[in-house]
Amino acid sequence: MGWDIGLRGLATLMAMSLGFGLLAQLLSGRGITRWMWLIASTVFFVSGLLISEAWFGWATEEELQPNIDGLSFDEVLLICTLPGIAAVLLARRWGRHHAGTRHGPRHAAT
Repeated sequence: MGWDIGLRGLATLMAMSLGFGLLAQLLSGRGITRWMWLIASTVFFVSGLLISEAWFGWATEEELQPNIDGLSFDEVLLICTLPGIAAVLLARRWGRHHAGTRHGPRHAAT
């Protein structure tokens, strides 16, 4: 398998990943985890790299438009949203579960 993504394609994917991560951090609310942006960004970036290079790596620039320096932009944007959202939901669930066990019961008996 040949990796044909260039620096401009990687920079575009990195910007998309950070944007998704920041949006996930804003929408997840407080009290979950302050690392939500990093979790979401990492999942989006890795998924985007695999989708662009492994899944759609066979296609030429003429077949996939827009193609930004080897990055299949539309395919990554559309398909990476699903694993990204799944990662955010799992991190929220894990964060809420561990927040309750870390600080004891939420409602103290009087």
